[in-house]
Amino acid sequence: MDLKIGDPAPEFTLPDQDGNPVSLSSLRGQRVVIYFYPKDDTPGCTKEACNFRDRWDRFEANGIRVLGISKDGASCHGKFISKYSLPFTLLTDAEPCPVAAAYGSYGLKKFMGREYMGMMRHSFVIDAEGSLECIYTKVKAETMADQVLADLGLA
Repeated sequence: MDLKIGDPAPEFTLPDQDGNPVSLSSLRGQRVVIYFYPKDDTPGCTKEACNFRDRWDRFEANGIRVLGISKDGASCHGKFISKYSLPFTLLTDAEPCPVAAAYGSYGLKKFMGREYMGMMRHSFVIDAEGSLECIYTKVKAETMADQVLADLGLA
């Protein structure tokens, strides 16, 4: 990954679960947590989403916007949000996942001897000025939100 703490966060505009465009630049002035995840409603991704949901009051109280990004489309995101009562926005980064690639979060993966291109489970905190404040490339899905809050002194 070429991105470092202090670098400007790569700009993007992606559709949310309702098909509405969300631009990173439109969120300037507030902290933003972006977490890339492989697929809606799978065990690890559900644990990660629910950890953010269960800590939502702390993110909201501190004016922090949370954005989950995967390849899944709006319909799939909508079902995932409804099923688990997720209070934050999910964005679609369709193949070949240019936003995830810009964040070093899309690439060659290996599973059971098979190689394929896929979404990496990485997370980023972007400060109010649009710079990378925290980068997480070794993510524990079930405690990612806890880790972010602890690192920001908000636990």
